[in-house]
Amino acid sequence: MHLQTIQDRIYDIRGQKVMLDFDLARLYETETRTLKQAVRRNIDRFPDDFMFELTQEEYNSLRSQVVTLKNTGRGKHSKYLPFAFTEQGVAMLSSVLSSSKAIEINIQIVRAFVFLRQYALSHKDITDKLQELESKYDQQFKDVYEAINYLLEKDHRETTQKERQRIGYKRA
Repeated sequence: MHLQTIQDRIYDIRGQKVMLDFDLARLYETETRTLKQAVRRNIDRFPDDFMFELTQEEYNSLRSQVVTLKNTGRGKHSKYLPFAFTEQGVAMLSSVLSSSKAIEINIQIVRAFVFLRQYALSHKDITDKLQELESKYDQQFKDVYEAINYLLEKDHRETTQKERQRIGYKRA
């Protein structure tokens, strides 16, 4: 299994990097219902910071953003909303699913999460610089936009003033 394949299945939901139950089931080569059943039997091992169930709005938003969910039809007619597992939740899955395939895939998934964390930390300076530039130029564009609006309003007032119908006596 390639690292990129796993990284493509890591989503940012509620400000956390997570993997969805149907993606994990596919990687573990098991059915989604089997994975969910194992999790429900051991729900004490999965506090809210390890796993949470998506809301319908979150799931619809995710489906509209992620092309692969649309193209493959994954979860299209799902009876239940998917579980989202954080890095810790994925690690906990290895104790619930004890097959050799699950352990092997779990190691690769943890490596993918670690890689993403290291990548984010190494590029934090670039992100900070981009945010600084964005805020600086946002203000400049806002000032230009306000100036253009002022000039357009002024021109509109002058034009309507000239074109209005005059009232009263006309001088000859």
